[in-house]
Amino acid sequence: MTTKETFFNYITEGNKTKGDFIPIGAAMLDGETVTGAHVKIPLKTMNRHGLIAGATGTGKTKSLQVLAENLSEKGIPVILMDIKGDLSGLAQPSPGHPKIDERHEKIGLPFEAKAFPVEVLTLSEQDGVRLRATISEFGPVLLSRILDLTETQSGIVSVIFQYCDDNKLPLLDLKDFKKILQYATQEGKKEFMEAYGRISTASTGAILRKIVALEQQGADLFFGETSFEVDDLLRVDDEGRGYINIIRLTDIQDRPKLFSTFMLSLLAEIYSTFPEQGDSDRPELIMFIDEAHLIFNEASKALLNQIESIVKLIRSKGVGLYFVTQNPTDVPEEVLGQLGLKVQHALRAFTAKDRKAIKLTAENYPDSDYYDTTEVLTSLGIGEALVSALDEKGRPTPLAATMMRAPMSRMDILTDVELTTLLSRSKLSKKYNKEIDRESAYEMLNDKIAKAEADEAKEKARKEKEALKKVEAKKKTKTSTRRRSTRMNPIVKVLTSATFIRSVFGILTKAMKK
Repeated sequence: MTTKETFFNYITEGNKTKGDFIPIGAAMLDGETVTGAHVKIPLKTMNRHGLIAGATGTGKTKSLQVLAENLSEKGIPVILMDIKGDLSGLAQPSPGHPKIDERHEKIGLPFEAKAFPVEVLTLSEQDGVRLRATISEFGPVLLSRILDLTETQSGIVSVIFQYCDDNKLPLLDLKDFKKILQYATQEGKKEFMEAYGRISTASTGAILRKIVALEQQGADLFFGETSFEVDDLLRVDDEGRGYINIIRLTDIQDRPKLFSTFMLSLLAEIYSTFPEQGDSDRPELIMFIDEAHLIFNEASKALLNQIESIVKLIRSKGVGLYFVTQNPTDVPEEVLGQLGLKVQHALRAFTAKDRKAIKLTAENYPDSDYYDTTEVLTSLGIGEALVSALDEKGRPTPLAATMMRAPMSRMDILTDVELTTLLSRSKLSKKYNKEIDRESAYEMLNDKIAKAEADEAKEKARKEKEALKKVEAKKKTKTSTRRRSTRMNPIVKVLTSATFIRSVFGILTKAMKK
């Protein structure tokens, strides 16, 4: 038996599956594609998360596209975080090309051009279905971690949430939260102190500054109503194909705080909402996070810990997370160790740091008798990748340098007209694109403050009126007293009487006669 035949049997045996799977290409030996040596990813292990990595221009986005298409075709919904803006072409079939036909002939898989059901979502003012969440849905713990608050500041946030629960004040958007923070140390200071203890103005000031920083990255567009329901990410079309939900993030590349805030809130909502699925034969939902370094590079330690916890736990809900980035070292080791599927495109060794990173990357893959992993990583061509997956029993499949199949959909973006047409057909846009600003904590507290000020003004006016009445009454009492004293004085009365005057004149007359 030749080396090629031995290799063919090795790859075929190592990729045997009893359940459903996705064929992503054929294995290569000594730079040549071995037709029919198909590399397969079992659906059963796709909730074990994964990584798609490689230098710019090596085919990462196309590998992501291939996986998303095949998952959709299997009836599994997908979320794509489109930061570069090059994934909308999934909604249109591939125009085809002789090179695609040649590639598929080498692989041993037929090629069929197809369009897929796509829903375009947005976090910002770009066109698409608006994604929003309320402050209340975040809760005090997650909000504190996103804002990177101290333990004392986090305690204040918990008190704020408790006060709002106790007083039925809905916390919907950031203006609600800012208003209650100000109220706690100003108009409502006494009320808070009696119920929850003293709240420091220095701490609330620090929290407010961090909220303003988050607002400057566009978070005010994200927080509010109508809240997006994660169940709407699980839709399938009339043909039983899962929807590919493309979240447009092209205008927030320089706002990583907003990106990580959204991603973490989405994962937290999915984890708290989805039922436990256990060890099922297929995932419930797959999420691809493009340019994953934007999350990890800017995340605080508390935020990283939260992400790591969710990555470890969310697979039990049937959800798989796939990080797409240039270098595997962009992903923390704690997360990297949880990833079952690795699709590693070529890496470039231009510097000593690059060579060190390649060596570290090679050590993350299973040993192989057929490859020098470090050498293969730098010699892979466009659309080729080292692939290591997990079989149905959770064991690593044979490492294979793989000729990746081509996407069935268009490998380009939609035109403006195509995008407008797609959005006009969206059922979700009618549900979520109507902005609601119902009465919440901001308005209720303003009413409460206005009523308190009005009551205070009335009380002040009443006291002033009473004081004025007392002054006037006092004046009247003094005047009355003076008049009464003059009229009733007995000495004055005797001296001014007619009898007294006649007596005095009588005495004087007698004296003069003598």
